[in-house]
Amino acid sequence: MIKTKTILVALTLALGLSAPALAQDHSAPHIEKQNWSFAGIFGTYDQNQLQRGFQVFREVCASCHGARLISFRNLAENGGPGFSEEQVKALAAEYEVVDPTAEGGVRAGVPADRWPSPFPSEQDARDANGGSLPPDFSVLAKARGLTDPFPFWIFNYFTGYSEGGVDYIHALLNGYHEEAPEGFDLPEGKYYNDYFPGHAIGMAPPLSDGQITYEVAEGQTEVPLTLEQYSTDVSAFMMWMAEPGLVSRKETGFKVLLFLVLFAGLMWATKRRIWAGIEH
Repeated sequence: MIKTKTILVALTLALGLSAPALAQDHSAPHIEKQNWSFAGIFGTYDQNQLQRGFQVFREVCASCHGARLISFRNLAENGGPGFSEEQVKALAAEYEVVDPTAEGGVRAGVPADRWPSPFPSEQDARDANGGSLPPDFSVLAKARGLTDPFPFWIFNYFTGYSEGGVDYIHALLNGYHEEAPEGFDLPEGKYYNDYFPGHAIGMAPPLSDGQITYEVAEGQTEVPLTLEQYSTDVSAFMMWMAEPGLVSRKETGFKVLLFLVLFAGLMWATKRRIWAGIEH
């Protein structure tokens, strides 16, 4: 009885101490979960969306952000944007890659090369961005996430929810304000964003309506040229960069689960047959 009372008192104190933190979390803007094609245990990437997202990344994001873990040839792999090998070769050739063995120290890129950094060094990147270092985009979609309050996070195990990073990135790109709310002390050179921790972000609003004209191939449906569409497409592309093998992983997982179910059925049938003539 005494032990039970002790446990109840400890839980009460823990809840009381965590109340301010919980109240602070509730005061933050809620990030809506988007309807991604790659969500769920059977989700797959939308190839057209990845191509649009790559265009946004190349024309806007790549001027400040690198993607050092991605090679040009990855763009032609199954489950990705689906560019042809000829397109990838032509794309790589448009960039100069540092190569000490080449004449002059640089050469035209080839499909095996990694995506080139927009800055020669980290210090150059900081100097060009007011002291802030633009994060590398390679795995950023997996490095960010959302925290659901108890007990709702439990359901994520059953739905296979792993899109917290892209939901956050999408919200961040749509969370800028021209002016900070009244009473908020915004440092000079910073921009107010609803979803960035602390709300003061060093990156200026990168996207706006009508900024990019999509290269729509024949047979593809035209999409609106809006901030919402741009942010959705580039977020999906960043998810692919972070997990290019997502589709194959899900396919393998499904096959493993199917095998385990069949194996369990065979074991049950074997047990019934072996012990059929023995009284229990």
